[in-house]
Amino acid sequence: MLYLCGAFPSGKLKSRHMRSRIFFLFSFSILFSLSLMAQTGGIRGNVFDKNSGEPILFGTVVLEGTTFGTNTDLDGFFSIPNIPVGDYNLVVTYVGYDSLSVPVQIKSGQYTYQRMFIQESSIQLGTVNVSARKEKAKTDVQISEVTLTPKQIQALPSTGGDPDIAQYLTVLPGIISSGDQGGQLYIRGGAPIQNLILLDGMTIFNPFHSIGFYSVFETETIRSVDVLTGGFNAEYGGRISSVIDIRTREGNMKRLSGLVSASPFMARGVIEGPIKKLEADGGGSSSFMLSAKHSYIDKTSEYLYSYAKSALDSTNTLPFNFTDLYGKVAFLTGNGTKFNLFGFNFRDGVNYQAASLDWNTSGGGFDFTVVPPNSNLIFGGTVGYSDYLISLKESGEDPRMSQIGNVSAQLDFTYFGGQSELKYGILFNGINTDFVFRNFLGVTIKQEDFTTELGGFLIYKQRIGNWVIEPSLRIQLYASQGNTTLEPRFGAKYNASKRFRLKFAGGMYSQNLLSSVNERDVINLFVGFLTGPEQTIYLPGSQTPANNRLQKAIHGVAGMEIDLADNLELNLEGYYKGFTQLISLNRNKLTQQDPEFATETGEAYGADLTLRYETPHLYLWGTYSLTYVFRDNGEQVYPTVFDRRHNVNLLASYAFGQNNQWELGLRWNYGSPFPFTQTLGFYPFVNFLEQGLDTDPKTDNPPLGIIYTDQLNGGRLISFHRLDASLKRTFTFSKTLNMDVTASVTNAYNRRNIFYIDRKTAERVDQLPVLPSLAVTMHF
Repeated sequence: MLYLCGAFPSGKLKSRHMRSRIFFLFSFSILFSLSLMAQTGGIRGNVFDKNSGEPILFGTVVLEGTTFGTNTDLDGFFSIPNIPVGDYNLVVTYVGYDSLSVPVQIKSGQYTYQRMFIQESSIQLGTVNVSARKEKAKTDVQISEVTLTPKQIQALPSTGGDPDIAQYLTVLPGIISSGDQGGQLYIRGGAPIQNLILLDGMTIFNPFHSIGFYSVFETETIRSVDVLTGGFNAEYGGRISSVIDIRTREGNMKRLSGLVSASPFMARGVIEGPIKKLEADGGGSSSFMLSAKHSYIDKTSEYLYSYAKSALDSTNTLPFNFTDLYGKVAFLTGNGTKFNLFGFNFRDGVNYQAASLDWNTSGGGFDFTVVPPNSNLIFGGTVGYSDYLISLKESGEDPRMSQIGNVSAQLDFTYFGGQSELKYGILFNGINTDFVFRNFLGVTIKQEDFTTELGGFLIYKQRIGNWVIEPSLRIQLYASQGNTTLEPRFGAKYNASKRFRLKFAGGMYSQNLLSSVNERDVINLFVGFLTGPEQTIYLPGSQTPANNRLQKAIHGVAGMEIDLADNLELNLEGYYKGFTQLISLNRNKLTQQDPEFATETGEAYGADLTLRYETPHLYLWGTYSLTYVFRDNGEQVYPTVFDRRHNVNLLASYAFGQNNQWELGLRWNYGSPFPFTQTLGFYPFVNFLEQGLDTDPKTDNPPLGIIYTDQLNGGRLISFHRLDASLKRTFTFSKTLNMDVTASVTNAYNRRNIFYIDRKTAERVDQLPVLPSLAVTMHF
């Protein structure tokens, strides 16, 4: 017995022995970590274009003779952690630029900041874009994502000779526009309200003007546009279909510059320059940028395009006008920390003979990125406020009005590991709505509400061999709904070889915001907003209460990328979106007692194919989309009005002549027919609720009511196709002064593309006919 006790400690002694072991291991781990930190350091910095001060996107930064390296981000920022102490050469390379090598010293437990300026070489910029895109493709999951640059947008033949993102978006796979005037943007089966549009981190509720060629964004101020058509990670929330994330650049930090431009459609201008110049030897810098554009097509169309009357007006003019203003002040410190202030005001108006519509969006805010001196962690945030007000006045009708105010704040943190990256953040969103809508039966629908949304997200990206994996999680609290959603998401990419990559993504999504625009509308210029219902809603076609009052969806995407040649890329993706609950405003309610909201379910699935060829002189882009979009209202499953089965886009841009002073652009689009609900007959519509029960239908001369077929969207219109062309000539007067003259034609062969047919008069209304134009832009 004594032998046993001596050989095997008692329970108390054993417990004490285990605690001692744990304490020893814990202490050793801490000492080992501190020792490792003491033996390593890190380097971070920014890479800029030497002449313009513009950041270099996705450039390669390595420590010569080692395996330590990374790529710069959209701000030209890079960070390399956990480097053994010592002296190194830091090398930055970027195709189209001369490489640069700088000696650096890595100190124990410290981060060194290095600002680098590289000089553009004789290699053309077209090759640079290819290189940057391929570097990003290797290291990011990048599924259902297209990144646009201003140069790509400017290469597209544009209406009026004024390049705009609104015209470029419809070239992208999976994106459908319903028309030139008041048309809506549908992305892989999602309605416009289900698209999250961001400008420098702030939500823009109505980004497109009533004449559908133009957005509120000035192309010359844009740094990048990320279009995520599905399967996006947990950084984005509050929408169930897609994201368009637009980031503006800082003003020129080297010299005063800008542009002025005029065309038959509008005039625009940009001025920018340094407040304190960006210097190579470090120190802080700052700049400003102002942009403005104003349309006058409502005046010029009477003389230049009198044949192109508006689809909604009987006069021979295009009664659209808009004004967009944007300003930004940027500050950059000597260690990479930056701070931006911005503000905007966007106005839009349409003046018909019998109605007028006006909307205005204004707001402002600031964003910042802080780079602590000796940490693998950087953090940033955005705070902003915006207000959107729209009103529609029709003769003999009560006005419609909608106002939405939004206060938002977000704080995010990014931790850089050797082969990993961890990003997490929290956000607050306050929404105030004021909505008044009177339907054709005289029933008024109103909402005055204030609600808040709180969210948090966590994204972990890890490179493991040939894999890049990106699990993420979003938590969203909807205060007015008393509901918290847990939304797991996942993305992955497998680099099978240098030229072949497989990718996958999926997740769960939710949103509370609704729109007054119905998915069945072909055209609706009045775009109002409401928050989700706070009363009981019911499952489609039943009296069974729904278990929540949110719109929800699940996404699944799989695809592959193939580099067929050095300048030829193919991308193929298949996708599925299951809309498990959709909520819409019941605009046709007969009495005040009827429910204000209706529910549906739906699904969208299909495939997108993209082929891209790019050289310094020639840019070719082709896309094909196969799409199926259905809704289920509990009574029948039917295709939506934007269920375009086949969509093809072909784009070509060719630069030629001395110093590429000429540029020819062509764009051709084909779309298969949209669905519509067919008319069965007519009847005299007598509104007894408004006129009284003693109304005599025989003498009242009531308006016509329409009897529709039972099958929703059972018919199809005719197919759409259009050719746009442009020719640009650049005149160079000096190193900093040049002029672009652009001749363009929209709908070059004057195709009669149907917009809709007036059911009561049987009059066919077409989209815009051939529109030639000449634009002049002076850069200084």
